Amino acid sequence: MARPREFDEQDVIAKATQLFWCRGYNATSVRDLGAELGLQQSSLYRAFSDKHTLFLRALDHYRATESTQAQEQLDAPGPSLEVLREWLVWMVGHESGRGCFVVNTATELGAADPEVRQRTEAAFEVTQKTLASLLRRGIRDGDLPATLDVDAAVESLFTTVLGLRVRERAGHDPQRLATAIDFTIKTLAASAI
Repeated sequence: MARPREFDEQDVIAKATQLFWCRGYNATSVRDLGAELGLQQSSLYRAFSDKHTLFLRALDHYRATESTQAQEQLDAPGPSLEVLREWLVWMVGHESGRGCFVVNTATELGAADPEVRQRTEAAFEVTQKTLASLLRRGIRDGDLPATLDVDAAVESLFTTVLGLRVRERAGHDPQRLATAIDFTIKTLAASAI
């Protein structure tokens, strides 16, 4: 008769998320995971099959928590450009030099892993759709001109978001990131004149 698990699977996934987020996939060994999570390697393999499966579960966990927070912030009431600026500042300030787990994963593993790529692209798509929704709200509310090319603006904003995430991970000065954010907002605001 199999012994019941002596750990909370969701707690293990949350802790694994933090470890993968800080170190990345390749720099995190099964031994590291076992030590951090307080589990024997055999228990990890029984519960998750392999490191890759646990990594995918960690990435899913991140997307269900952190990405949801971002979407909630972009859906906040208020003038669209203020909401956008507050989100961008929050985004580069709350993760303490870790960057975004999704962006980190996309830069580390790129297109080499189809399962990872599917997840990172899905997360990127959610961000792009949420940005588009915010800009359309800005047009509807009169914050932005009806002539704004929303698709082009989303591409520009999304590229800015990815750049900010990488720079935040690289430890760049938050004041310099705030300068880039303010310029982006001013550029969008100028399109409303």
